[in-house]
This record gives sequence, C-alpha cells and structure tokens, in this order.
Amino acid sequence: MRTRAPQLPIGRIPVQDVTPLVDCGARPAKAVVGETFTVTATVFREGHDAVNATVVLTRPDGSTIHTPMDCVNPGLNLWVAQVTPDTMGWWTYRVEGWSDPFGTWEHDAAIKVAAGVDVELMLTEGALLLERAAADAGRSGQGRLILDEAVARLRDASRDATVRLHGGIHPDVHAEMLAQPVREHVSPTPDYPLLVERERALYGAWYEIFPRSEGAHIDESSGDWISGNFATAAKRLPAIAAMGFDVVYLTPIHPIGRAARKGPNNTLNASPKDPGSPYAIGSPDGGHDAIHPDLGTFADFDAFVAEAARLGLEVAMDIALQASPDHPWVQSHPEFFTKRADGTIAYAENPPKKYQDIYPLNLDNDPAGAYAEVRRVIQVWIDHGVKIFRVDNPHTKPVQFWQWLIDDVAKDHPDVIWLAEAFTKPAMMHTLGKIGFQQSYTYYAWRNAPWELREYVEELANATAPYMRPSFWPTTHDILTPYMQFGGVAAWKLRAALAATLVPTYGIYTGYELMEHVARPGAEEQIDNEKYQYKDRRWADYEAGGPKAGQTLAPYLTRLNEIRRAHPSLHWLRNITFHEVADENLLCFSKRRILPNGEEDIIIVVANLDPHTTRSSQVRLNMAALQMDWGDSFTAHDLITGAEWLWWERNFVRLGPEGEPVHIMHVRRHG
Repeated sequence: MRTRAPQLPIGRIPVQDVTPLVDCGARPAKAVVGETFTVTATVFREGHDAVNATVVLTRPDGSTIHTPMDCVNPGLNLWVAQVTPDTMGWWTYRVEGWSDPFGTWEHDAAIKVAAGVDVELMLTEGALLLERAAADAGRSGQGRLILDEAVARLRDASRDATVRLHGGIHPDVHAEMLAQPVREHVSPTPDYPLLVERERALYGAWYEIFPRSEGAHIDESSGDWISGNFATAAKRLPAIAAMGFDVVYLTPIHPIGRAARKGPNNTLNASPKDPGSPYAIGSPDGGHDAIHPDLGTFADFDAFVAEAARLGLEVAMDIALQASPDHPWVQSHPEFFTKRADGTIAYAENPPKKYQDIYPLNLDNDPAGAYAEVRRVIQVWIDHGVKIFRVDNPHTKPVQFWQWLIDDVAKDHPDVIWLAEAFTKPAMMHTLGKIGFQQSYTYYAWRNAPWELREYVEELANATAPYMRPSFWPTTHDILTPYMQFGGVAAWKLRAALAATLVPTYGIYTGYELMEHVARPGAEEQIDNEKYQYKDRRWADYEAGGPKAGQTLAPYLTRLNEIRRAHPSLHWLRNITFHEVADENLLCFSKRRILPNGEEDIIIVVANLDPHTTRSSQVRLNMAALQMDWGDSFTAHDLITGAEWLWWERNFVRLGPEGEPVHIMHVRRHG
C-alpha cells in the first residue's frame, strides 16, 4: 500500500499566495537597483485577534530590510507592501505573518472602556504589554521614553479612564509600535530568490548599426564599394550620443563565409564583390572569436569601444550561434552541427525561408564541448569591453544551455546583460526571461491598435514583469510592417514615441530617422536590405546646409531621449496606468514615480494611433491613480511642443498628422 506524501506544514499564522513568485520560487524574481515593486500575500488567522504582516528582504551581505505590510481589503486578508532593493546581487525575500497583541488590545480596550466593561483590567493589560515592549532589545532610548510615559498614563488611577486609554494609544505610541512591534507566533514563508541587477537591465535607449555601412562608399575610380570599418563607424558615435542613446548595438562583426553567400535582397546569385550577410559567420579568416578584416583589428575594435565609453555609450554585440559552411568549426568541430541522411550538414530553414549560407549549431551532439567553446568565445568579447549581448534567435537553442551560459558568465561578470531576440511563442519568451535573459524583444511592432497595446502592456507590466523585461523596437533590419510602410511621418513619430514611453527600454534601427519605408515586394522588410549589402546613408546631406537638411527625425528622437532622461517615471515598467479615451483610435496612459528625495514625477501620454487622420476626443483621467482628488486641476506641459493647458478629470485632445500625433505631458500640480 502506497503511503501518502505529507502535506507541507502551514504556519501558525497562515501566509499564502505570495507575489511576485516565479515558478513557485524555483527561479528568481527580478528587479534593478532602486526599483520599487509590490509584494502581496494573503495573511489571516483564526478567531478575532489582530494579525499583521511584514516583508523581509535579505541583502547579499546578509543584512535585512523589514517593511510593514498593509491590509488593503479588510476582511479579505490581502496584504501589500512596496519594497526597494538598493544594491546588486542575489537577495531573498519572505513574508512573515504574525499575531499583533497591541492591535488586539487596542481594539478590545477601545470597545470595553467606552462601554464601561472590565475597564481597569483592560488598562492594566495595556500597561503590561507596553512595559514588555519597552524592554525589547534594540529599542531606542527615545522609544522607551515614549512607551514608559504611556505606561504611566495607563496606570494613573487619578485620571479619567478615557484619558488613560488615550495615553496608551497616542499617535507617538502607534508610531513606535509600528517601527518595532511586539510580534507573536511569527510565521515566515520560505526565503524566495530575488536577483537585483544594474539599471541598464531595465532602462536604456538602443541604436543599431551595421559597422560596415558606417563610412561605406563607392570608389569613384573603380565603381566598387569600399567597406566602412571601426574607425569610420567611430565617427558616427558622436551623432548617436548626441541623440541621447545609451547603447550602440553592432550586428555581427566576424568574418563572413563565401559558400552559398547571399546577394542583394537575399538572392542566391551573389557576385564576388557582394559582402554577404554578417549572420553567415566564419571564413578562413576566423570564426566567432575573430573580426572581419575589412572592419579592422582588435586594436581598432578596442578603440571603438573606448570612444563609445568616452561619449557615454555602451557597446552591445550580436551573438548568433550559427556558422557559414566556411567556418573553422565545420572542420575542427563537425560534431557541433546536424548531419542529414545524405551526409551533408543541415542549413538553416524557417519554411518557406531558407538560409543556405548558415549552418545552425546543434548543442546536443557534444554538450560539454559546445558549451565550453561558446563560453570561451563570450569571454573573448567581455575581455574587450563588451558587457551587453543581443542574442540572435535564442529560441532555436536549448533553454538549458542559455541558463548554464548566463549563470556561468554572471559568476565573474554580474554586470553582463543579455537581450533575447526571440520573436516566438509566449512560453519560450517567458522561459528565456525566467532563466536569465535580462531583456527580450517583443510583439510591439505588430501591436498597432490601442486595445492591442493596452492589453499587451498591461500583461508586460504586471503578470510577466517579475521575470521578463520588454524591449520595444518599431522596426529592425528584418522588420518593416505595413503600418510603417504606409503610415507616413505621423506613424514614424508615433511608434518611436510609444516605444520610448510605454516601456523603459526601446531600440531604433539606424535609418529610422530617415523614415526608410520602402519594402521588398512580398516581404515585411526593407528593399535593398542592409543585411545583404552596404548602405551609404550620406548623413552629411541631412545636416544644416546639406541638400536634405531638415528631412530627418533625428531632432524628434533626440527630444524623446531628453524627455526619458529628465523624467525617472519613464525608467520603470510596473508603474503604468491606462486611462479612458472616447475615440477607440486614441490611447492614454500615465507613469508616476516618487523619487528618493520625495519629489513626484508624473508623465501623461496621449496618442492617436491612426496615422492618416487627425482626430478629436475626450480623455477621462483616473485621478486616484494620479494621487489626486476628482475635483483637482493641474498644468499639463507638453514636452514635445512646449504648450501648456489646464487639465482635470475630463479633457479635450486633438491629435494627428495635421499637427503632432502624440502628447507627452509633464504634470505640474497646483498649490
């Protein structure tokens, strides 16, 4: 006869339904330094005695932070507290339920003294309880004085019982008992893991470039393309920094194979002078640990990274675990690849798409060898100053591998950040976040209706926020949606503004400021895709005095990034509130944050998602979410145009291509 497995014991004070909790505590919840997040739990007890709860955060050094919780729905037992970790590393958190004898006495004494029942007994019990509290170890001298005075008043038989009771429940006594309560039957949950990372894991503005295109040009004498290199790409860095970006992301910089090289627009008939896709990694010049000779040397790369750092930019590097047929691994490690029945190595496919120039790595044939080799490659780039990796198609490799790799790197380099380029099913995207990826690409490019964006962002800011941090990209080198192809200037402004304000991390693919909107026929990607050829954008033409001066969104992107840097409420994900708009084509949301110095920062965004039509509508604000009374008014300062309006609960807006498609407004309270 099988024996029944014992139930897990429940605490003397039951504590249940703790959030955030990732996979029942098997994996860490995530935050960044200084980020406030909410912990909730159901806490209750038998009978009528008072119950209370505390969140306990334990720092990496073992010290603790105790935060009182509040019951937000009396009678239904939901307890809530906001907590803020203050240093990087592995933390834990738990919820402690406990019996509150002071709360029990206060409740009972107020009723009985008013009714004249057991008056002296209740006052004596209060005095004994506060005497016990005053004797607690760690109680400050001032705290003991407050409690001793309360005890004296409770025992002063010469005074009226009501006056004596008031002395025992005075606000100063309340504050002291809140700061250091008497706790009985303390019942802790297990310690759940919490990983606290640097701010860039949550907040940042990325700018993507193909280094070979920056400085690329046609030689006038030969008519051939001359590749850009790290030195010429470094000349672009001041402009990227001036627009306010934090990260410059480089597509792969390694040698490119010749075998099955792709030509312009992904054709199979590449000429000898076509550069090929940088994602077809590897040639006789080297593999993932080498630099394409056209781009320069490691010394040139180091100089590029140093120049970026001087300008306040971090360098993110693309990691694509795949190989050209010419990659050294094909000869030295054939076990890293999948062989077909005819003995050939399988190239990459995503039917109907075929990538004949790429062999995917198979990490299952020789896990120990393949894992170690990839780890070695990552270390090469860390040693050259790279602390951010954008991983191409991580959903095509075992999750177990990524968990191992990210964890192993973090042992010595906890500041390294990984972005998952995983446009795939939610379960995989979520799991990649749970096992270590700090950030993830999202479905943002395809969420164009207000209801779609609201539904999606509410999910990202709530259900998945403890483990998956979204990165919003309006376009990429592989994505140019019909919305962007046909939406005009309003669409390009709108999608950048929403990406920059809905979530803390967003990215721009170079050329966005030029509104490169022409697609390859039958595909949602640009014609003459930069992935297969050089592109000289002739940036100087768009500068003052140039033939295309003013025909760029660079000033608009610059303003967006200035707004982001100036307003810390936009640095967080979980602090978003959506508001009502009468027109279904409009979206309104706000972000609010209280800074460490006590100052408040509130941003309200209203956007018309119809890029073709100027629309008027009424916005109805949730004033409670803004911590205002329903009759309050405030000044709404538009940070794009500089205009100011008097706003209150209901407000008129007019947005669209005839003017600006988006209001980004800073709230200035009156009084």
